[in-house]
Amino acid sequence: MAYPEPIGPDAGTVRPVLLAATPPSDTTLRGKRALDLVLASLALLGVAPLWAVIAVAIRATSGPPVLFRQTRVGQQAQPFTMLKFRTMVVDADDRALREMNRRELLDVAAEAGTRDGAFKLQDDPNITPVGRLLRRLSLDELPQLLNVLRGEMSLVGPRPSLEWEVGLFSPRHRGRLAVPPGMTGLWQVSGRNRLSMTEMLELDLEYVERVSPHFDLEILARTLPALLRGDGAR
Repeated sequence: MAYPEPIGPDAGTVRPVLLAATPPSDTTLRGKRALDLVLASLALLGVAPLWAVIAVAIRATSGPPVLFRQTRVGQQAQPFTMLKFRTMVVDADDRALREMNRRELLDVAAEAGTRDGAFKLQDDPNITPVGRLLRRLSLDELPQLLNVLRGEMSLVGPRPSLEWEVGLFSPRHRGRLAVPPGMTGLWQVSGRNRLSMTEMLELDLEYVERVSPHFDLEILARTLPALLRGDGAR
């Protein structure tokens, strides 16, 4: 199945790419979507007071904006704007993080896990004090409930990738684009902050092969213990 593929870090053009994994059935995806709508709606109502507290804390300590918006690649390689609470200084320089992840994807890095896991820079000076706390508790991702309600993300799925990352994926790893990206996933409940990028991609592919509403519920049940252990911290 051919889907458009973003090219490069600031993709403005697309080209066809063959997804290696067999996409889930329409019945499976409809059941997954129904579960997302019910649980995300309930979660959004439940966290509304906490959302307000976080917004005030961010504005009081580092000013606006409260939300951070970033283009990510969703199901069938369609770009969307992912929402998060802002945890870094405005106009933070992410070149070091990009280079680290690029080297990992190209297998230039010496050994998986030697840099405290993928997608993480230890003691990043761009992270604000409030942002560090939000990241530790994974509260910065709460606004993604809106992405779930809009159908751009799922509660459970592959890690939402940046456009330039997808341009470096192997044809096999692009099979993870057969389902919507998730707020949590098999990668998060399997020791996220200790995994290399390649290990995360393999877990994403395993999830695509096993996807079902029942499996989503199982991963959601395992997410809170993983966060309490610190596996979701980054």
